[in-house]
Amino acid sequence: MKKIRAAVVGYGNIGQYSVQALEAAKDFEIAGIVRRQGDKDKPRELAPYEVVDDITKLKDVDVAILATPTRKCPEYSEKITALGINTVDSFDIHGSILDYRTKQMENNKRTNTVSVISAGWDPGSDSIVRVLLESLAPEGLSYTNFGPGRSMGHSVVARSKKGVKDALSMTIPLGEGIHRRMVYVELEEGATLEEVTKEIKADDYFAHDELHVFAVPSVAALNDVGHGVHMTRKGVSGKTHNQRFSFDMSINNPALTAQVLVNVARASFRLAPGCYTMPEIPVIDMLPGSREDVIATLV
Repeated sequence: MKKIRAAVVGYGNIGQYSVQALEAAKDFEIAGIVRRQGDKDKPRELAPYEVVDDITKLKDVDVAILATPTRKCPEYSEKITALGINTVDSFDIHGSILDYRTKQMENNKRTNTVSVISAGWDPGSDSIVRVLLESLAPEGLSYTNFGPGRSMGHSVVARSKKGVKDALSMTIPLGEGIHRRMVYVELEEGATLEEVTKEIKADDYFAHDELHVFAVPSVAALNDVGHGVHMTRKGVSGKTHNQRFSFDMSINNPALTAQVLVNVARASFRLAPGCYTMPEIPVIDMLPGSREDVIATLV
């Protein structure tokens, strides 16, 4: 059986774990890694692979795993699908997902490709659970409580602000879907905590939660990629009240995100051309093997 050739675009936390997830997947092979600096200072663990600064320099790529900052995903998706290559990403700005899907859908239809967007664990696998729980109790309330743990997306955004050398954003659950953002920043010389805090607070990423920003001598000393989620729904099944469901997990954030990206990269070849979010994809298609194999062992 021909293996799926995947390129990893970006080699930060998610990119590194995506390589590991691909190495563990028997139905994939790595077509190459795309980094801004190409093969300059090539990491030792990438010695077996071609490392380039542009995906057009790789051969026979079937799907690109976009391990890029969230706000760059639409740009990369449009560019890469124009080459006839499927894309998957973990775009995580919840309020912008529908707009991104609508615009990318046009690109996919035009290029006869598939994109799976917002395919991490939230949005992503948690989105599937939320849809399932709401179907089980169509009337009611759901709450998603994240953490305590590191938010990769928020950390990247905080790190991008003027005067910030490095940053770590921790998500602290307060209950009922309300969260506190604890941001630890390592300041550039001459930068002030007041200026940096103002920059971070002005970003839409941080505008909806309680925020606290602290200056620390070393962000690396605080680094922890653990995270988690606790989801609950209480509602009505038919006309019967007091139905209550919960879902929990504690995870390594980038490792789980990478695994999900490999799963949907696989599923992308079982979908008609278009742009999809995870609740739109049959879960069975995220596993290797035929549907019959999965039904025989897991259903």
